[in-house]
Amino acid sequence: MDLKECEILKVENKNIEWQGPFSWPGYEIQNDIDKIMDIDGIYLWTFQYKNGFLIYCAGITKSTKKRFRQHTLEYKSGNYTVIDVAEAEEGKREEIWHGWSYARTHRDEFNQRKEEILNAVEKQLKSFRVFIAQMPDKRGRARFEAAIMHYIYNSNESWAELADRGMSLSKRKKNEEPIIINNIANVKFYGLPNVLEI
Repeated sequence: MDLKECEILKVENKNIEWQGPFSWPGYEIQNDIDKIMDIDGIYLWTFQYKNGFLIYCAGITKSTKKRFRQHTLEYKSGNYTVIDVAEAEEGKREEIWHGWSYARTHRDEFNQRKEEILNAVEKQLKSFRVFIAQMPDKRGRARFEAAIMHYIYNSNESWAELADRGMSLSKRKKNEEPIIINNIANVKFYGLPNVLEI
């Protein structure tokens, strides 16, 4: 559905302005990049890629400050998947440590490899370039997050394999009217189209 069709059908349009790149909290001085503002909205974790930024993951939150504190703790506890940054910046997925259910059942392996994994965590968090967008509507945020990740999952581009998997996503329900999101950014995103239906 393009913008002209939307106008005819009176589909709701929203402009979303992306701000960033920001540094992962705690790495601002090392990266010489601004600190993330505390907002309620949606965020993107990206890696620098070619002439822009490649999306690894989208997320939603009522407070970026609190949510990123949780994410940092999960990474440093070995609960999240850790990837090779050099490969990620080439658009390739190479896991150093697999999180989630694997991490829960392989704590001995994590403890044996802890120094190696935590060093890789440091590299990954330092390398992330974060983008944020204000979106106070809770349901809208969930639909937007799901639409971004499904757009990437359904892409035939080789870089789509980089994206995080196994997320709990809540896409548009059958009884919900579509919303057209116009993504406004001063950078090029790989994995986020200029116009996205949610």
